[in-house]
Amino acid sequence: MSFRQSLRILMAVLLATSVGLYVIRQTNAQDPPQPPKARPTPTPKDQKERKGAQRQGAQADQQAVDPGMTDRVDTEEVLLDVTVIDQNNQPVFDLQKDDFTVFEDKVKQEIVSVRREEVPVSFGMVIDTSGSMRARLPQVVESGLQLVKQMRETDEAFVASFKAEPELIQDFTSDRRDLEDALNELYSSGGTSLLDAIVATSDYAQQKAKQRRKALIIISDGLEKNSAVKEKEVIEAIRENEVQLYLVGFVDEDAEGGGLFRKSDAKKARDLLSRLAEDSGGRVFFPKEISEMPAIADQIAKDLRTQYIVSYAPSNSAKDGTFRTIKVNINQKGTRKLFARTRQGYYARDPKSQQPAASPKKFQ
Repeated sequence: MSFRQSLRILMAVLLATSVGLYVIRQTNAQDPPQPPKARPTPTPKDQKERKGAQRQGAQADQQAVDPGMTDRVDTEEVLLDVTVIDQNNQPVFDLQKDDFTVFEDKVKQEIVSVRREEVPVSFGMVIDTSGSMRARLPQVVESGLQLVKQMRETDEAFVASFKAEPELIQDFTSDRRDLEDALNELYSSGGTSLLDAIVATSDYAQQKAKQRRKALIIISDGLEKNSAVKEKEVIEAIRENEVQLYLVGFVDEDAEGGGLFRKSDAKKARDLLSRLAEDSGGRVFFPKEISEMPAIADQIAKDLRTQYIVSYAPSNSAKDGTFRTIKVNINQKGTRKLFARTRQGYYARDPKSQQPAASPKKFQ
């Protein structure tokens, strides 16, 4: 091979190499390699937020909205179910917005609206079936059946009993026959775990109820003996769950023993039930005779139907998880004295930071 031919071959190889390198560079320029995407680092929540996730706060934006309701509530408003009575303990129905004053943490608030309308109710019948209730249970069941008969189409209810432990007998339903069957299946035995029952059923109501207005109707004659929780935990539960308590306590001031409250414990029992009812915005009854139960059942049903809905926009809009106290006053006019009952406050939590709560063990 001559020198000239060798030179031509060498030049051809160099030219081919240059073209190849040029093509590679152009390809890389059009489709550069992508760096690996960084995975977001999960942010842990502190214990207070986790506890708040287990029970909802009391603001309107934390409540599931019933699709059947035409009234939409601003997410920044707080809703209060308020019962107004006169000095004779009779409900008052003729009040307007200007008749109410609301304080949050002792600061006067701007009321957005006041209305009185029949809204759907989610309620639970929580019945003490301990051994000492055996003689009273038939009449108590009859009163429960009376409440079921007064249910509206959009209402729902559940049945729970408690002895040494609380037990769900019938979950939330609008089927009256299912509720009647559950009530008729109740039987008495064992001890009394009143506080455990209140916490378990209020948690259940908050998690499962479809309606904003929620209530527990609790009937008991036994002194608290078997509960693992204390009163402070019960107060926290009903505050966070926004559940009204209607308690019926058969407190026998003269009883010395047996299943009824002993004389030395009667005042403690009355005070406990009264505090729980007052804090939730509900009511407590102390019948002397079991024959009073039908009238009490009627009064509870009427109470739940005749409440005002008072809404206000809090001047303190921070969602800092703190408990805000609430006080509702009625601006007195004329000679009649009027009194307002509502819950004592709410936890100002951000609903976006809350996680769904697990069902209570006893109510799976």
